[in-house]
Amino acid sequence: MNHPTSLRSIRRAVLFTAWLVLSGVLAGCATPPAPTPPGPSASAKKWEPAIEVPSAVTLDDGRAVSLKPSSSLGLTPPTDIWERIRRGFAMPDLDDEFVRNREQWYASRPDYILRMTERSRPYLFHIVEELERRNMPTELALLPFIESAFNPNAVSSAKAAGMWQFMPATGKYFDLKQNLFRDERRDVLESTRAALDYLQKLYGMFGDWHLALAAYNWGEGSVGRAIARNKAQGKPTNYSDLNMPNETRYYVPKLQAVKNIVAQPEAFNTQLPLIQNHPFFRSVSIDRDIDVAMAARLAGISVEDFKTLNPSMNRPVILAAGTPQVLLPWDNATSFEINLQNHANQKLASWTAWQAPRTMKVDEAANLVNMPVDQLRAANGIPPNMLVKAGSTLLVHRKGPLDSDVTERVADNAQLAFAPEIVLRRILVTARKGDTLASLAARHGVSAASMATWNKLGPQFNLKPGQSLAVLVPTSQSPRLSPKAVPHKKTSPTAAQRPAPKAVKR
Repeated sequence: MNHPTSLRSIRRAVLFTAWLVLSGVLAGCATPPAPTPPGPSASAKKWEPAIEVPSAVTLDDGRAVSLKPSSSLGLTPPTDIWERIRRGFAMPDLDDEFVRNREQWYASRPDYILRMTERSRPYLFHIVEELERRNMPTELALLPFIESAFNPNAVSSAKAAGMWQFMPATGKYFDLKQNLFRDERRDVLESTRAALDYLQKLYGMFGDWHLALAAYNWGEGSVGRAIARNKAQGKPTNYSDLNMPNETRYYVPKLQAVKNIVAQPEAFNTQLPLIQNHPFFRSVSIDRDIDVAMAARLAGISVEDFKTLNPSMNRPVILAAGTPQVLLPWDNATSFEINLQNHANQKLASWTAWQAPRTMKVDEAANLVNMPVDQLRAANGIPPNMLVKAGSTLLVHRKGPLDSDVTERVADNAQLAFAPEIVLRRILVTARKGDTLASLAARHGVSAASMATWNKLGPQFNLKPGQSLAVLVPTSQSPRLSPKAVPHKKTSPTAAQRPAPKAVKR
């Protein structure tokens, strides 16, 4: 994706030029030059020399662009992640009453800020690395504070999930797998990749980070229409000038407020926890199905800590065909690999996946997989009076003929669907002389209220002798239709004929 020249690129060019001039001055001095400091680690970016930065530069097209002063520029890599984020600030600042409002809100809740920032500890380094690799503003690393308070298990009332809060349809659009065994909207690596892809796409559409963020919250179509309305009315089309819902109106000010607090925590009587500028986790490959509890034990960490880094797991077993890697704390990854190798000939998983060959009762399925009915219900959350539909994938004990790893097809497409055990069918009954809704309902074992609803009658409706009424009664199976009675079904459109999903978040 082609991007306009960023402030960071301009700043680096200016710094490099100034550094050359400064080097020439130092070369003519009698004082010998200071020794070159050791280079940064492989994970750190190249740091600019500590010199005075001009307040503005002029681009080739004659436009003057102001540069954000940064007192933290220097040869020494930052000691913590907050300083690294500050050095990468590149978005224009927003300064209005909405920002002041959110600053006061956050500053008055220091305990909330501390919990939120502590929760970000395992994830911030990776997000900043990805942003720098894509040359994106590092303010965006603070966006999960606004979306989910950095809770990878957060689920909104609109069913958006994960620290980046992806809706199911938008997650699928950005290739986030969502099935019975994992939901990649909560996956640390995949959700971050998808979120940054989405933000880059939005920035490419609008050419403005504030508008891109508004579209991330409100939807690109909504922002596009708001811009078109302002253009038609001769109004400006900046973020602050658009007519938008309150949630979106406060969205960018929230991010700006958190950015201001991170930039100068002392000005808000806030203390940020020390988060070192080095990786928190490492990705480790697995090639066999393994229980979550077993993986945590081999890594020497608690199940809770394991799930903190691998929150996409929906079941107590990890299917290697669908999840070929897990994230582990940096210092535990090597121990896990050694212990996993020592268990090469031992059982790693006590659970596996089984697909129902036909629609069946739960006790029948339990008999086929040699598992107690109550355990099968509990492990799969099967409600009472429900059948397991054909093709559904169930979590079952791994033993006997089921003692094998799950295939990629099952691991990537596992779904569970139910059908009611009792199917209702409609029959017609005739009212006799003196019948009421209550007496007729009692005769057929249903309630008078149901009778009234089914026939769209008032509860005190007076029946006439010979009047026909509909009653829904249970049956063991749905009535079969003869070939002539089967209604004609329109052919559903093919995948190619269906419209592409809109990448709208909310």
